[in-house]
Amino acid sequence: MKAMILAAGRGERMRPLTDHTPKPLLPAGGKPLIVWHLERLRAAGVREVVINHAWLGAQIEAALGDGARLGLTIAYSREAEALETAGGIARALPLLGAQPFLVVNGDVYCEFDLRRAHAAAARVDAAPLVAWLVMVPNPPQHPRGDFVLESGRVRDRGEPRFTFSGIGVYHPALFASIAPGARAPLAPLLRAAMAGDGVAGELWQGTWTDVGTPQRLAELDAALRADRAGSGLQSPG
Repeated sequence: MKAMILAAGRGERMRPLTDHTPKPLLPAGGKPLIVWHLERLRAAGVREVVINHAWLGAQIEAALGDGARLGLTIAYSREAEALETAGGIARALPLLGAQPFLVVNGDVYCEFDLRRAHAAAARVDAAPLVAWLVMVPNPPQHPRGDFVLESGRVRDRGEPRFTFSGIGVYHPALFASIAPGARAPLAPLLRAAMAGDGVAGELWQGTWTDVGTPQRLAELDAALRADRAGSGLQSPG
């Protein structure tokens, strides 16, 4: 299974930190946010990773290179300007191949066991599923949530609602309607698939942070440093 890390956003809410540094390279707990993801992907048995980028993307490539030092093979999907989530994934499909793949938002921190994505990919490869999402309890900044979990399926209507974590497995067919290079959000595609009972998911109630503001980044950094000092926390790989 291949994986993709979404890293093309401008990070407006993180300014001025992102004026000169792309958000995925901002440090937390002694390493860039994106490196936490890469180490967890490697620990989960993923070896091929695609990273899309736009804003200051050359810095990402310079920092990570071909991925060899992390035990990975990294390919880059370059965007002149950010194409939003679905648009960025659609552009990267030639690098991702014809099988279901894992996608992780580059601006979240999550301790979810990504090894579970392998079984999810096998499920998504079997009709009628086209997506599998990791949901989390609603954070204070997003109290109304996004979607509903009902008997292992994700729905657009109902209660209680949970927040989409930014971690999901997708079948390439989900993006068939998007022209390469077109800007497109992910939510409308997911809602259409939900209407056809095509989206599964599960709830993760462990550590997850949407690192969307300098304050949340500082809080995450402090928590990770405290954990490492107090319990000898090591990298997941």
